[in-house]
Amino acid sequence: MNKIVLIPTYNEKENIASIIDAVLSFESGYHILVIDDGSPDGTAQIVRNKVQDYPGRIFIECRTGKLGLGTAYIHGFKWALENGYDYIIEMDADFSHNPADLDRLVAACDAGADVAVGSRYVKGGSTENWPLDRKIYSQGGSAYTRIITGMPVKDPTAGFVCYKRNVLGAINLDHIKFIGYAFQIEMKFSAWKLGFKIKEVPIKFVDRKIGVSKMSKGIIKEAILGVLNMQWMFITGRFIKHIKRV
Repeated sequence: MNKIVLIPTYNEKENIASIIDAVLSFESGYHILVIDDGSPDGTAQIVRNKVQDYPGRIFIECRTGKLGLGTAYIHGFKWALENGYDYIIEMDADFSHNPADLDRLVAACDAGADVAVGSRYVKGGSTENWPLDRKIYSQGGSAYTRIITGMPVKDPTAGFVCYKRNVLGAINLDHIKFIGYAFQIEMKFSAWKLGFKIKEVPIKFVDRKIGVSKMSKGIIKEAILGVLNMQWMFITGRFIKHIKRV
């Protein structure tokens, strides 16, 4: 089974070499695609140097400017589909997602899930080193999303996710519109409304120790308004037509 881990980066020079080494240390045979948004700190060059250490297992796509998390993942999804990968995994560069949990996400898909979500809010999941305000935003946002959409996912903004290729192949990726946390919600909502099975796998999410968080008020606002927009489109019968690939 061909498995690739997508890692979007912007100014991750402190973390990128270590996360690459950690992911590729497993015997499971993961590949990595780094999508770098023109990091001025030299992140892309560090990745290029790593390519020499792991020939055929690391790839990099460089984009011009900071274009947003959602568009980075869409770029990576399309690349992975074009290159024949069966399992396509989203993962942060900063070790907030533990590489040791990769095999557990893949195992959930092997066991029948179409989408496996590394979840902070199911039994056994947790967060570490989070300030109170971030806990409130995250847990409140998750509850708000479930109430508005009815989607049975306890951690809808989670960014540690394994997709089977048929899920991404069924979604019209060009019509996924959000770029921040709302992107994560929109992808799960799309998969759920198209009838795919989503399984949450408990993880411990550890706040980054090195580098700068990409969280902003704009991202939070996008998520709040985005959830309302997605549900309204579904109620009015436009959502499935909008995102289903035909």
